Amino acid sequence: MAISFSASAKAEICRGLPSKPCCAVAECFGILLFCNSFSPEGIRIVTESREFAQALPKLFKKAFSLEFDSQPQEDTAAKLIFTLTDPAKLQAVFSRFGFDRDKLLQLHLNYSVFEDSCCHSAFLRGAFLAGGSVADPEKGYHLELTTTHAGVARQCFALMQEVLPFAPGLVRRSGSHVLYFKHSDNISDFLTWLGAPVAAMGIMEARLEKELNNKVNRRCNCDDANISKVVKAAQEQLAAIRILQQRRLLQHLPKKLSDAAYARLNNPEASLTELAAMMQPPITKPAMNQRLKKLVSLSKE
Repeated sequence: MAISFSASAKAEICRGLPSKPCCAVAECFGILLFCNSFSPEGIRIVTESREFAQALPKLFKKAFSLEFDSQPQEDTAAKLIFTLTDPAKLQAVFSRFGFDRDKLLQLHLNYSVFEDSCCHSAFLRGAFLAGGSVADPEKGYHLELTTTHAGVARQCFALMQEVLPFAPGLVRRSGSHVLYFKHSDNISDFLTWLGAPVAAMGIMEARLEKELNNKVNRRCNCDDANISKVVKAAQEQLAAIRILQQRRLLQHLPKKLSDAAYARLNNPEASLTELAAMMQPPITKPAMNQRLKKLVSLSKE
């Protein structure tokens, strides 16, 4: 089964674990705020990314020195589910982010987790791994991060405005809150910032290929339109010349007009440039066009 572009981007991000403990904590914070469930009753993280599933236990070990209460078998073909329900472990996690598990009313960003600038990308990397997706650039440009927490979405929006040179969109969808990018340049830059330069290059290559195809299509359409225009003009000229023949007026025309008429009659598919070169002496393309227009005008008198 072919791997999706989104899964490929996540796999690339997961190839390197955070080197600093602070970044490991920040990445876990992003994962938990954008995962399936993060509440005082328990943590539940569901993913289809095997690379993310392999990295997740190592991240939690580095950040909190603890293991999940349950995690999937390596050979399972189903979705990969991690849970944490032990009260002592939950307390350790919540305390690490400055939350009181027993009194928590609403999740929010604790900015002390981002004291170092290196932790900004780590946090958003975790958010993307747990709640993000990116469309195949062959089909369109769209990257999003989805969370069920309204306050978290608003605060992440503010954070991204602060640390990125471009702002995401923010929308509510079926009870969830979605931060998104729709411009290829922004998606490419964001993926590079998260640690997925190969995926970012894929976005840029797809965009360049589309631009090239569009340019070729426009050129072909333009050429087709020009050819149609030339053919229509030639047909009108031939019809006019035949009318002049039927009226026995062709032989009474000035020589430059009669020469142009016979050149067109004998060369119905020739371009104006080619017809102009047949004149004696040769004339310019505009001059040839003017003579043929005069023949059409005379046929309508």
